[in-house]
Amino acid sequence: MEILRASSPPITALKWGQIEVEGKQYKDAKLFPGGSREWDWRETGTFHQPGIQPDDVTELLEQGAKVVVLAQGMWKRLQISPQTLLLLKEEGIEVHILQTELAAKLYNKLRETYPVGGLFHTTC
Repeated sequence: MEILRASSPPITALKWGQIEVEGKQYKDAKLFPGGSREWDWRETGTFHQPGIQPDDVTELLEQGAKVVVLAQGMWKRLQISPQTLLLLKEEGIEVHILQTELAAKLYNKLRETYPVGGLFHTTC
């Protein structure tokens, strides 16, 4: 019996301040195998510096992501905490850190083959 795994949803549109995933619009988004939701920085105390926190990526891993794309914003102002990078390395997760538009293109390509997760910041 073949076990079906949830695929990661496609990004269908992206512009300053807005990302669209399967008809849902977000300011910042968490994408993972099987779904997406608003990425509320207040949940984990994320700020531009020190950046993306380990708890921001934990949900992606819990949802089955084996590859993670971290979008730093349109002007690459969002940093990534060293602890976050260490967590991903310890978990053996392939990680890509890019400007948001480039990150969205890579995410959409990777989702065709891998269970991918992503964090997308759509402003600075």
